Amino acid sequence: MDIEPPATKKSKMDSNGEASYIPVQTPTGENSANLSLIFSLKDEQGSLVTSLKPFQDMGINMTHLESRPSKSNPGSEYDFYVDCVCPPDKKEDLLSSLRANSLTVNILSRDPGEDEVPWFPRKIAEIDRFANQVLSYGAELDSDHPGFTDAVYRARRKQFADIAFHCKHGQPIPRVEYTPQEIDTWRTIFTNLVDLFPTHACKEHNHVFPLLQENCGYREDNIPQLEEVSQYLQSCTGFRLRPVAGLLSSRDFLAGLAFRVFHSTQYIRHYSQPNYTPEPDVCHELIGHVRCSVILFAQFSQEIGLASLGAPEEYVQQLATLYWFTIEFGLCKQDGQTKAYGAGLISSFGELQYCLSDKPEVRPLDPFKTSLQTYPITEMQPVYFLANSFEDAKQKLMEFARTIPRPFSVRYNPYTQSVDIIKDKSSVQTLVNDIRYEVDILQDALRKLD
Repeated sequence: MDIEPPATKKSKMDSNGEASYIPVQTPTGENSANLSLIFSLKDEQGSLVTSLKPFQDMGINMTHLESRPSKSNPGSEYDFYVDCVCPPDKKEDLLSSLRANSLTVNILSRDPGEDEVPWFPRKIAEIDRFANQVLSYGAELDSDHPGFTDAVYRARRKQFADIAFHCKHGQPIPRVEYTPQEIDTWRTIFTNLVDLFPTHACKEHNHVFPLLQENCGYREDNIPQLEEVSQYLQSCTGFRLRPVAGLLSSRDFLAGLAFRVFHSTQYIRHYSQPNYTPEPDVCHELIGHVRCSVILFAQFSQEIGLASLGAPEEYVQQLATLYWFTIEFGLCKQDGQTKAYGAGLISSFGELQYCLSDKPEVRPLDPFKTSLQTYPITEMQPVYFLANSFEDAKQKLMEFARTIPRPFSVRYNPYTQSVDIIKDKSSVQTLVNDIRYEVDILQDALRKLD
């Protein structure tokens, strides 16, 4: 599953109304505090303009505005998510104005005097709240998509989108019977990639890929089922797959990783262009991400996800950019040669050849510089970043993640599949007790070894 590049984000409304959002950069006043909220509007002309007018009248700066299809309010077509910088003395007036023109108003975060932790999913089931908030593609396609004029392909995509939209946490992923044409497309991609892997892919991939063939049915004549792959991943790493209809926002996608949930598409690219796809598809997910981002990068992927929870928007976008240039399109040195480890490279035989040619620019990986690099999402990358080794890439990104400013820490509790907030003496003491228990186990093991 890809995440939309921050450099290309813009105000938009897709033809299927999936999502639209406007990032706005505005100054923060000394006496102001961040406020995040969601409000639902009646399906009436001009209702959004009326609801946003109080922000302008009160001089309240919006830093983020996003529309999302309403899932819980039958009288509303959209929920609107807003981040703003609101002076404390204006907050109640703002909320009163919003409530007068909205069906519902829910505050997600308040000023530091009330709650220093902004809203983000704390339990794995809460991923249901944003899993269907795709930014583009989904059941509809852009006019430059290879399948835009193919009515049969578009209808098929609608079937896959319906599966994703109805999926809930804890439910098995529905099985899909792929058509002969879809299997032929997979076969073309699979056979070409298998021929390139020994010379172009990193050695970690070439170690893991046979395991997927043995345990998950990876064959040229078979597209593996997400549910079967998900069960295997859970047994190996605790990661699971969840179907998604298209691209998620950076924050939502990374939040899923914090719970070891990887949002995966289930449809396949259009048969007319098997060598490259402008969007994530099941080939990209299963051949690229499952073996690289999940099995090889399991702990690292989760740490990046945890680092994004409650982080300022600019740092979330930097994390997303680093994810793009490493887990998606990363190169590394092995035995004196350049090898590919990124999922976007491993799953595209066209770009796998291109990335190791003399055509693109290759720069050394430096997270503090790489995180600011812009990139395209619908064409081959003009710039790649090279790590000294596979482990070097992971270590550098982990170090960058630790620099994100947050007035709290988080940790994942695998027993409850929830995120614990570490921000006071009580939560710190609980963590110390848990660590002490783990240390006791370690000491006991060392004594037995002696």
